[in-house]
Amino acid sequence: MPVNDKRKIAVVGVGAVGSATAYAVMMSGLVSELVLVDINRERAEGEAMDLAHGASFIKPIRIYAGEYEDCRDADIVIFCAGVNQKPGETRLDLVQRNFAILKDVLVRLLPLEEHGVFLMVTNPVDILTYAALRLTNLPPNRVIGSGTVLDSSRFRYLLSQYCQVEPRNIHAYVVGEHGDTEVPLWSLANIAGMPVQEFCCWRGVPCLDPGEITRRVREAAYEVIARKGATYYAIGLAVKRICESILRDENSILTVSGLVDGEYGITGVCLSLPSIVNRTGRARVLAVPLAPQEEEALHHSARTLKSIIGQLDLP
Repeated sequence: MPVNDKRKIAVVGVGAVGSATAYAVMMSGLVSELVLVDINRERAEGEAMDLAHGASFIKPIRIYAGEYEDCRDADIVIFCAGVNQKPGETRLDLVQRNFAILKDVLVRLLPLEEHGVFLMVTNPVDILTYAALRLTNLPPNRVIGSGTVLDSSRFRYLLSQYCQVEPRNIHAYVVGEHGDTEVPLWSLANIAGMPVQEFCCWRGVPCLDPGEITRRVREAAYEVIARKGATYYAIGLAVKRICESILRDENSILTVSGLVDGEYGITGVCLSLPSIVNRTGRARVLAVPLAPQEEEALHHSARTLKSIIGQLDLP
């Protein structure tokens, strides 16, 4: 699908994550129109002005602060509104506050046009993706979350550092919750078609400790938050990557979050699995073969999310 056709993205909530996302989208050249919406109108105006002042350095794009109704005809609505995770908090600690914000905004945001994709970024992203699906009644393929796309990148980065190879040459996924119960899929991780440990032997580096890498992947956000208060650059790039696959109809395999409907015997929850992402959104979920311990960990992740979903006031 030609990138120079008219394409529009709306970013709802332009705090640190929303503004980083807007910047990544602007730099990508993916769209001709980018609207920023925030409860603090002046903040949205300031961010739009700051971005638009770089117009002579990028491909032509209209960037402006708008209202909720300006989002309805967007190809992708990126939802970043909500309170941030603070030092010592888990993503699940944010659920009631950000669920209330989601409900309030959706009343004013809907309806979206038939082709529009709703992309949840606010944490806890899996629970809020499920809530958005229930509250909007949109088809499941059009309500997705950023999920573990970033976690998978963190996994690849850590493997690349240890194995001394460029991250884009590593195939490795994280599934399940974007949070403490996420599951790195060691059984499928490979470099140049070789299992990671086998590659380490070939590369001449010591065999790595999967438990330590898993811990560092799960705790990566906490480490960043403890040092600078929030994470936003990498998630902005992750969201841009999802938007690329949608707008360019790429059929890329990304671990976005979405409704699980029977895969691995799991139902009634949104979580991340490798999925084909294209112009329709999350087009198809890939039930890849898992090691028994990975499948059990995935079920544990689903049970954790379901226990929180049960506490929400959903239709």
